[in-house]
Amino acid sequence: MNKQERVSSVQMTMLFLFFMTGSSIVIIPAPLTNVAGNGAWISLLIALAMGMILLAGVLYLYRQFPNKSLIEYSRITLGNVLTTVLLIPLTCVMFWHVAGIVIEIGTFFKSTMLKETPTYAVNSLLFVTIALTALAGIEVMARMAAVLLALMFGFIVIIWVLVGNLFHLEYLLPVMPDGIGPILKAAYIVYGFPYAELVVFSIILPYVQQEDTSKVGKHLFLALIVNAMTLLTSVICSIMVLGPLSGELKYSLYQLARLIFVQEIIERIESVIGFSLIIGFYFKASILLLILMRVLSQWLRLKNERFLVFPVAFICLLLSLTTYTKESALEEIVNTTWPLLNNIAYIFPLLLIFIVTLIRQLSRRNKNQDV
Repeated sequence: MNKQERVSSVQMTMLFLFFMTGSSIVIIPAPLTNVAGNGAWISLLIALAMGMILLAGVLYLYRQFPNKSLIEYSRITLGNVLTTVLLIPLTCVMFWHVAGIVIEIGTFFKSTMLKETPTYAVNSLLFVTIALTALAGIEVMARMAAVLLALMFGFIVIIWVLVGNLFHLEYLLPVMPDGIGPILKAAYIVYGFPYAELVVFSIILPYVQQEDTSKVGKHLFLALIVNAMTLLTSVICSIMVLGPLSGELKYSLYQLARLIFVQEIIERIESVIGFSLIIGFYFKASILLLILMRVLSQWLRLKNERFLVFPVAFICLLLSLTTYTKESALEEIVNTTWPLLNNIAYIFPLLLIFIVTLIRQLSRRNKNQDV
């Protein structure tokens, strides 16, 4: 990836929206509804508020250190030694993060469409595609995002519309039958995935064109709201159609697509819908692999990060084939462990840098006032 590569604010926003929505639109509705029940939409709003606070912190540091990534301004504020200490867990979690997305794709395929296909075949093909996409660079990916984003969101809206005749408004009540506890627990889950993950986008924010830096903040906040509204609508549609089963059936949108039946003209379209939803997984993994390459190149001070693509993708492939092959273990990771890992690996470094930067800024301001 060339240092001179640049994307517009709108293109970066599309990448961000893909990153936040890509896998969460398929995975999140079922566990969220399973924990919070009919109050899942409240959990989403709480998680959105926390996500906005995190994004505000990322953008604050972006403004304080123009054209610098998280690693670069960590070295400025915390020094090389502490930055290295913080980068070890961050890099390890990112490796598993890429592998985890592909594990989810493989699990989705194995449980829905390609039940007889070996996992290694699905994962290997996906990683070759993901590696080639990341190798193309951020400018090419940004242009791809415009088309693929329209395709993914188009099919999501089609599902919402075509299951409209199956809606049962009475399924939305009662909102909080078990109190606020399950809602807060569900908010913690969806905060950990996907909202805590937005921190890694601070690695590639310097690729925004210089003339667009003033607009990128508003665009990213808008993307975060679009992401939350998409998840919110999907959760509400799932509850209104599936009722109590919405939390028990995995991949809620796919389950809704299986129920689509319009005058014997439109039916059994879940395979088309399924492959369109896979686009989100694939492109999110490509963006994350691109960010991981950038982390490694800045950490190791490499001039050319392209040669890292296939070795890193191969390591992630091995992780995807050897870790958490059982669905129950993977569900436990998503619901409990993943939010904790994201807090330690992603949010703690950002919070530490934010606090040190804020203290230094206040200190300089006080000195100027004294003078």
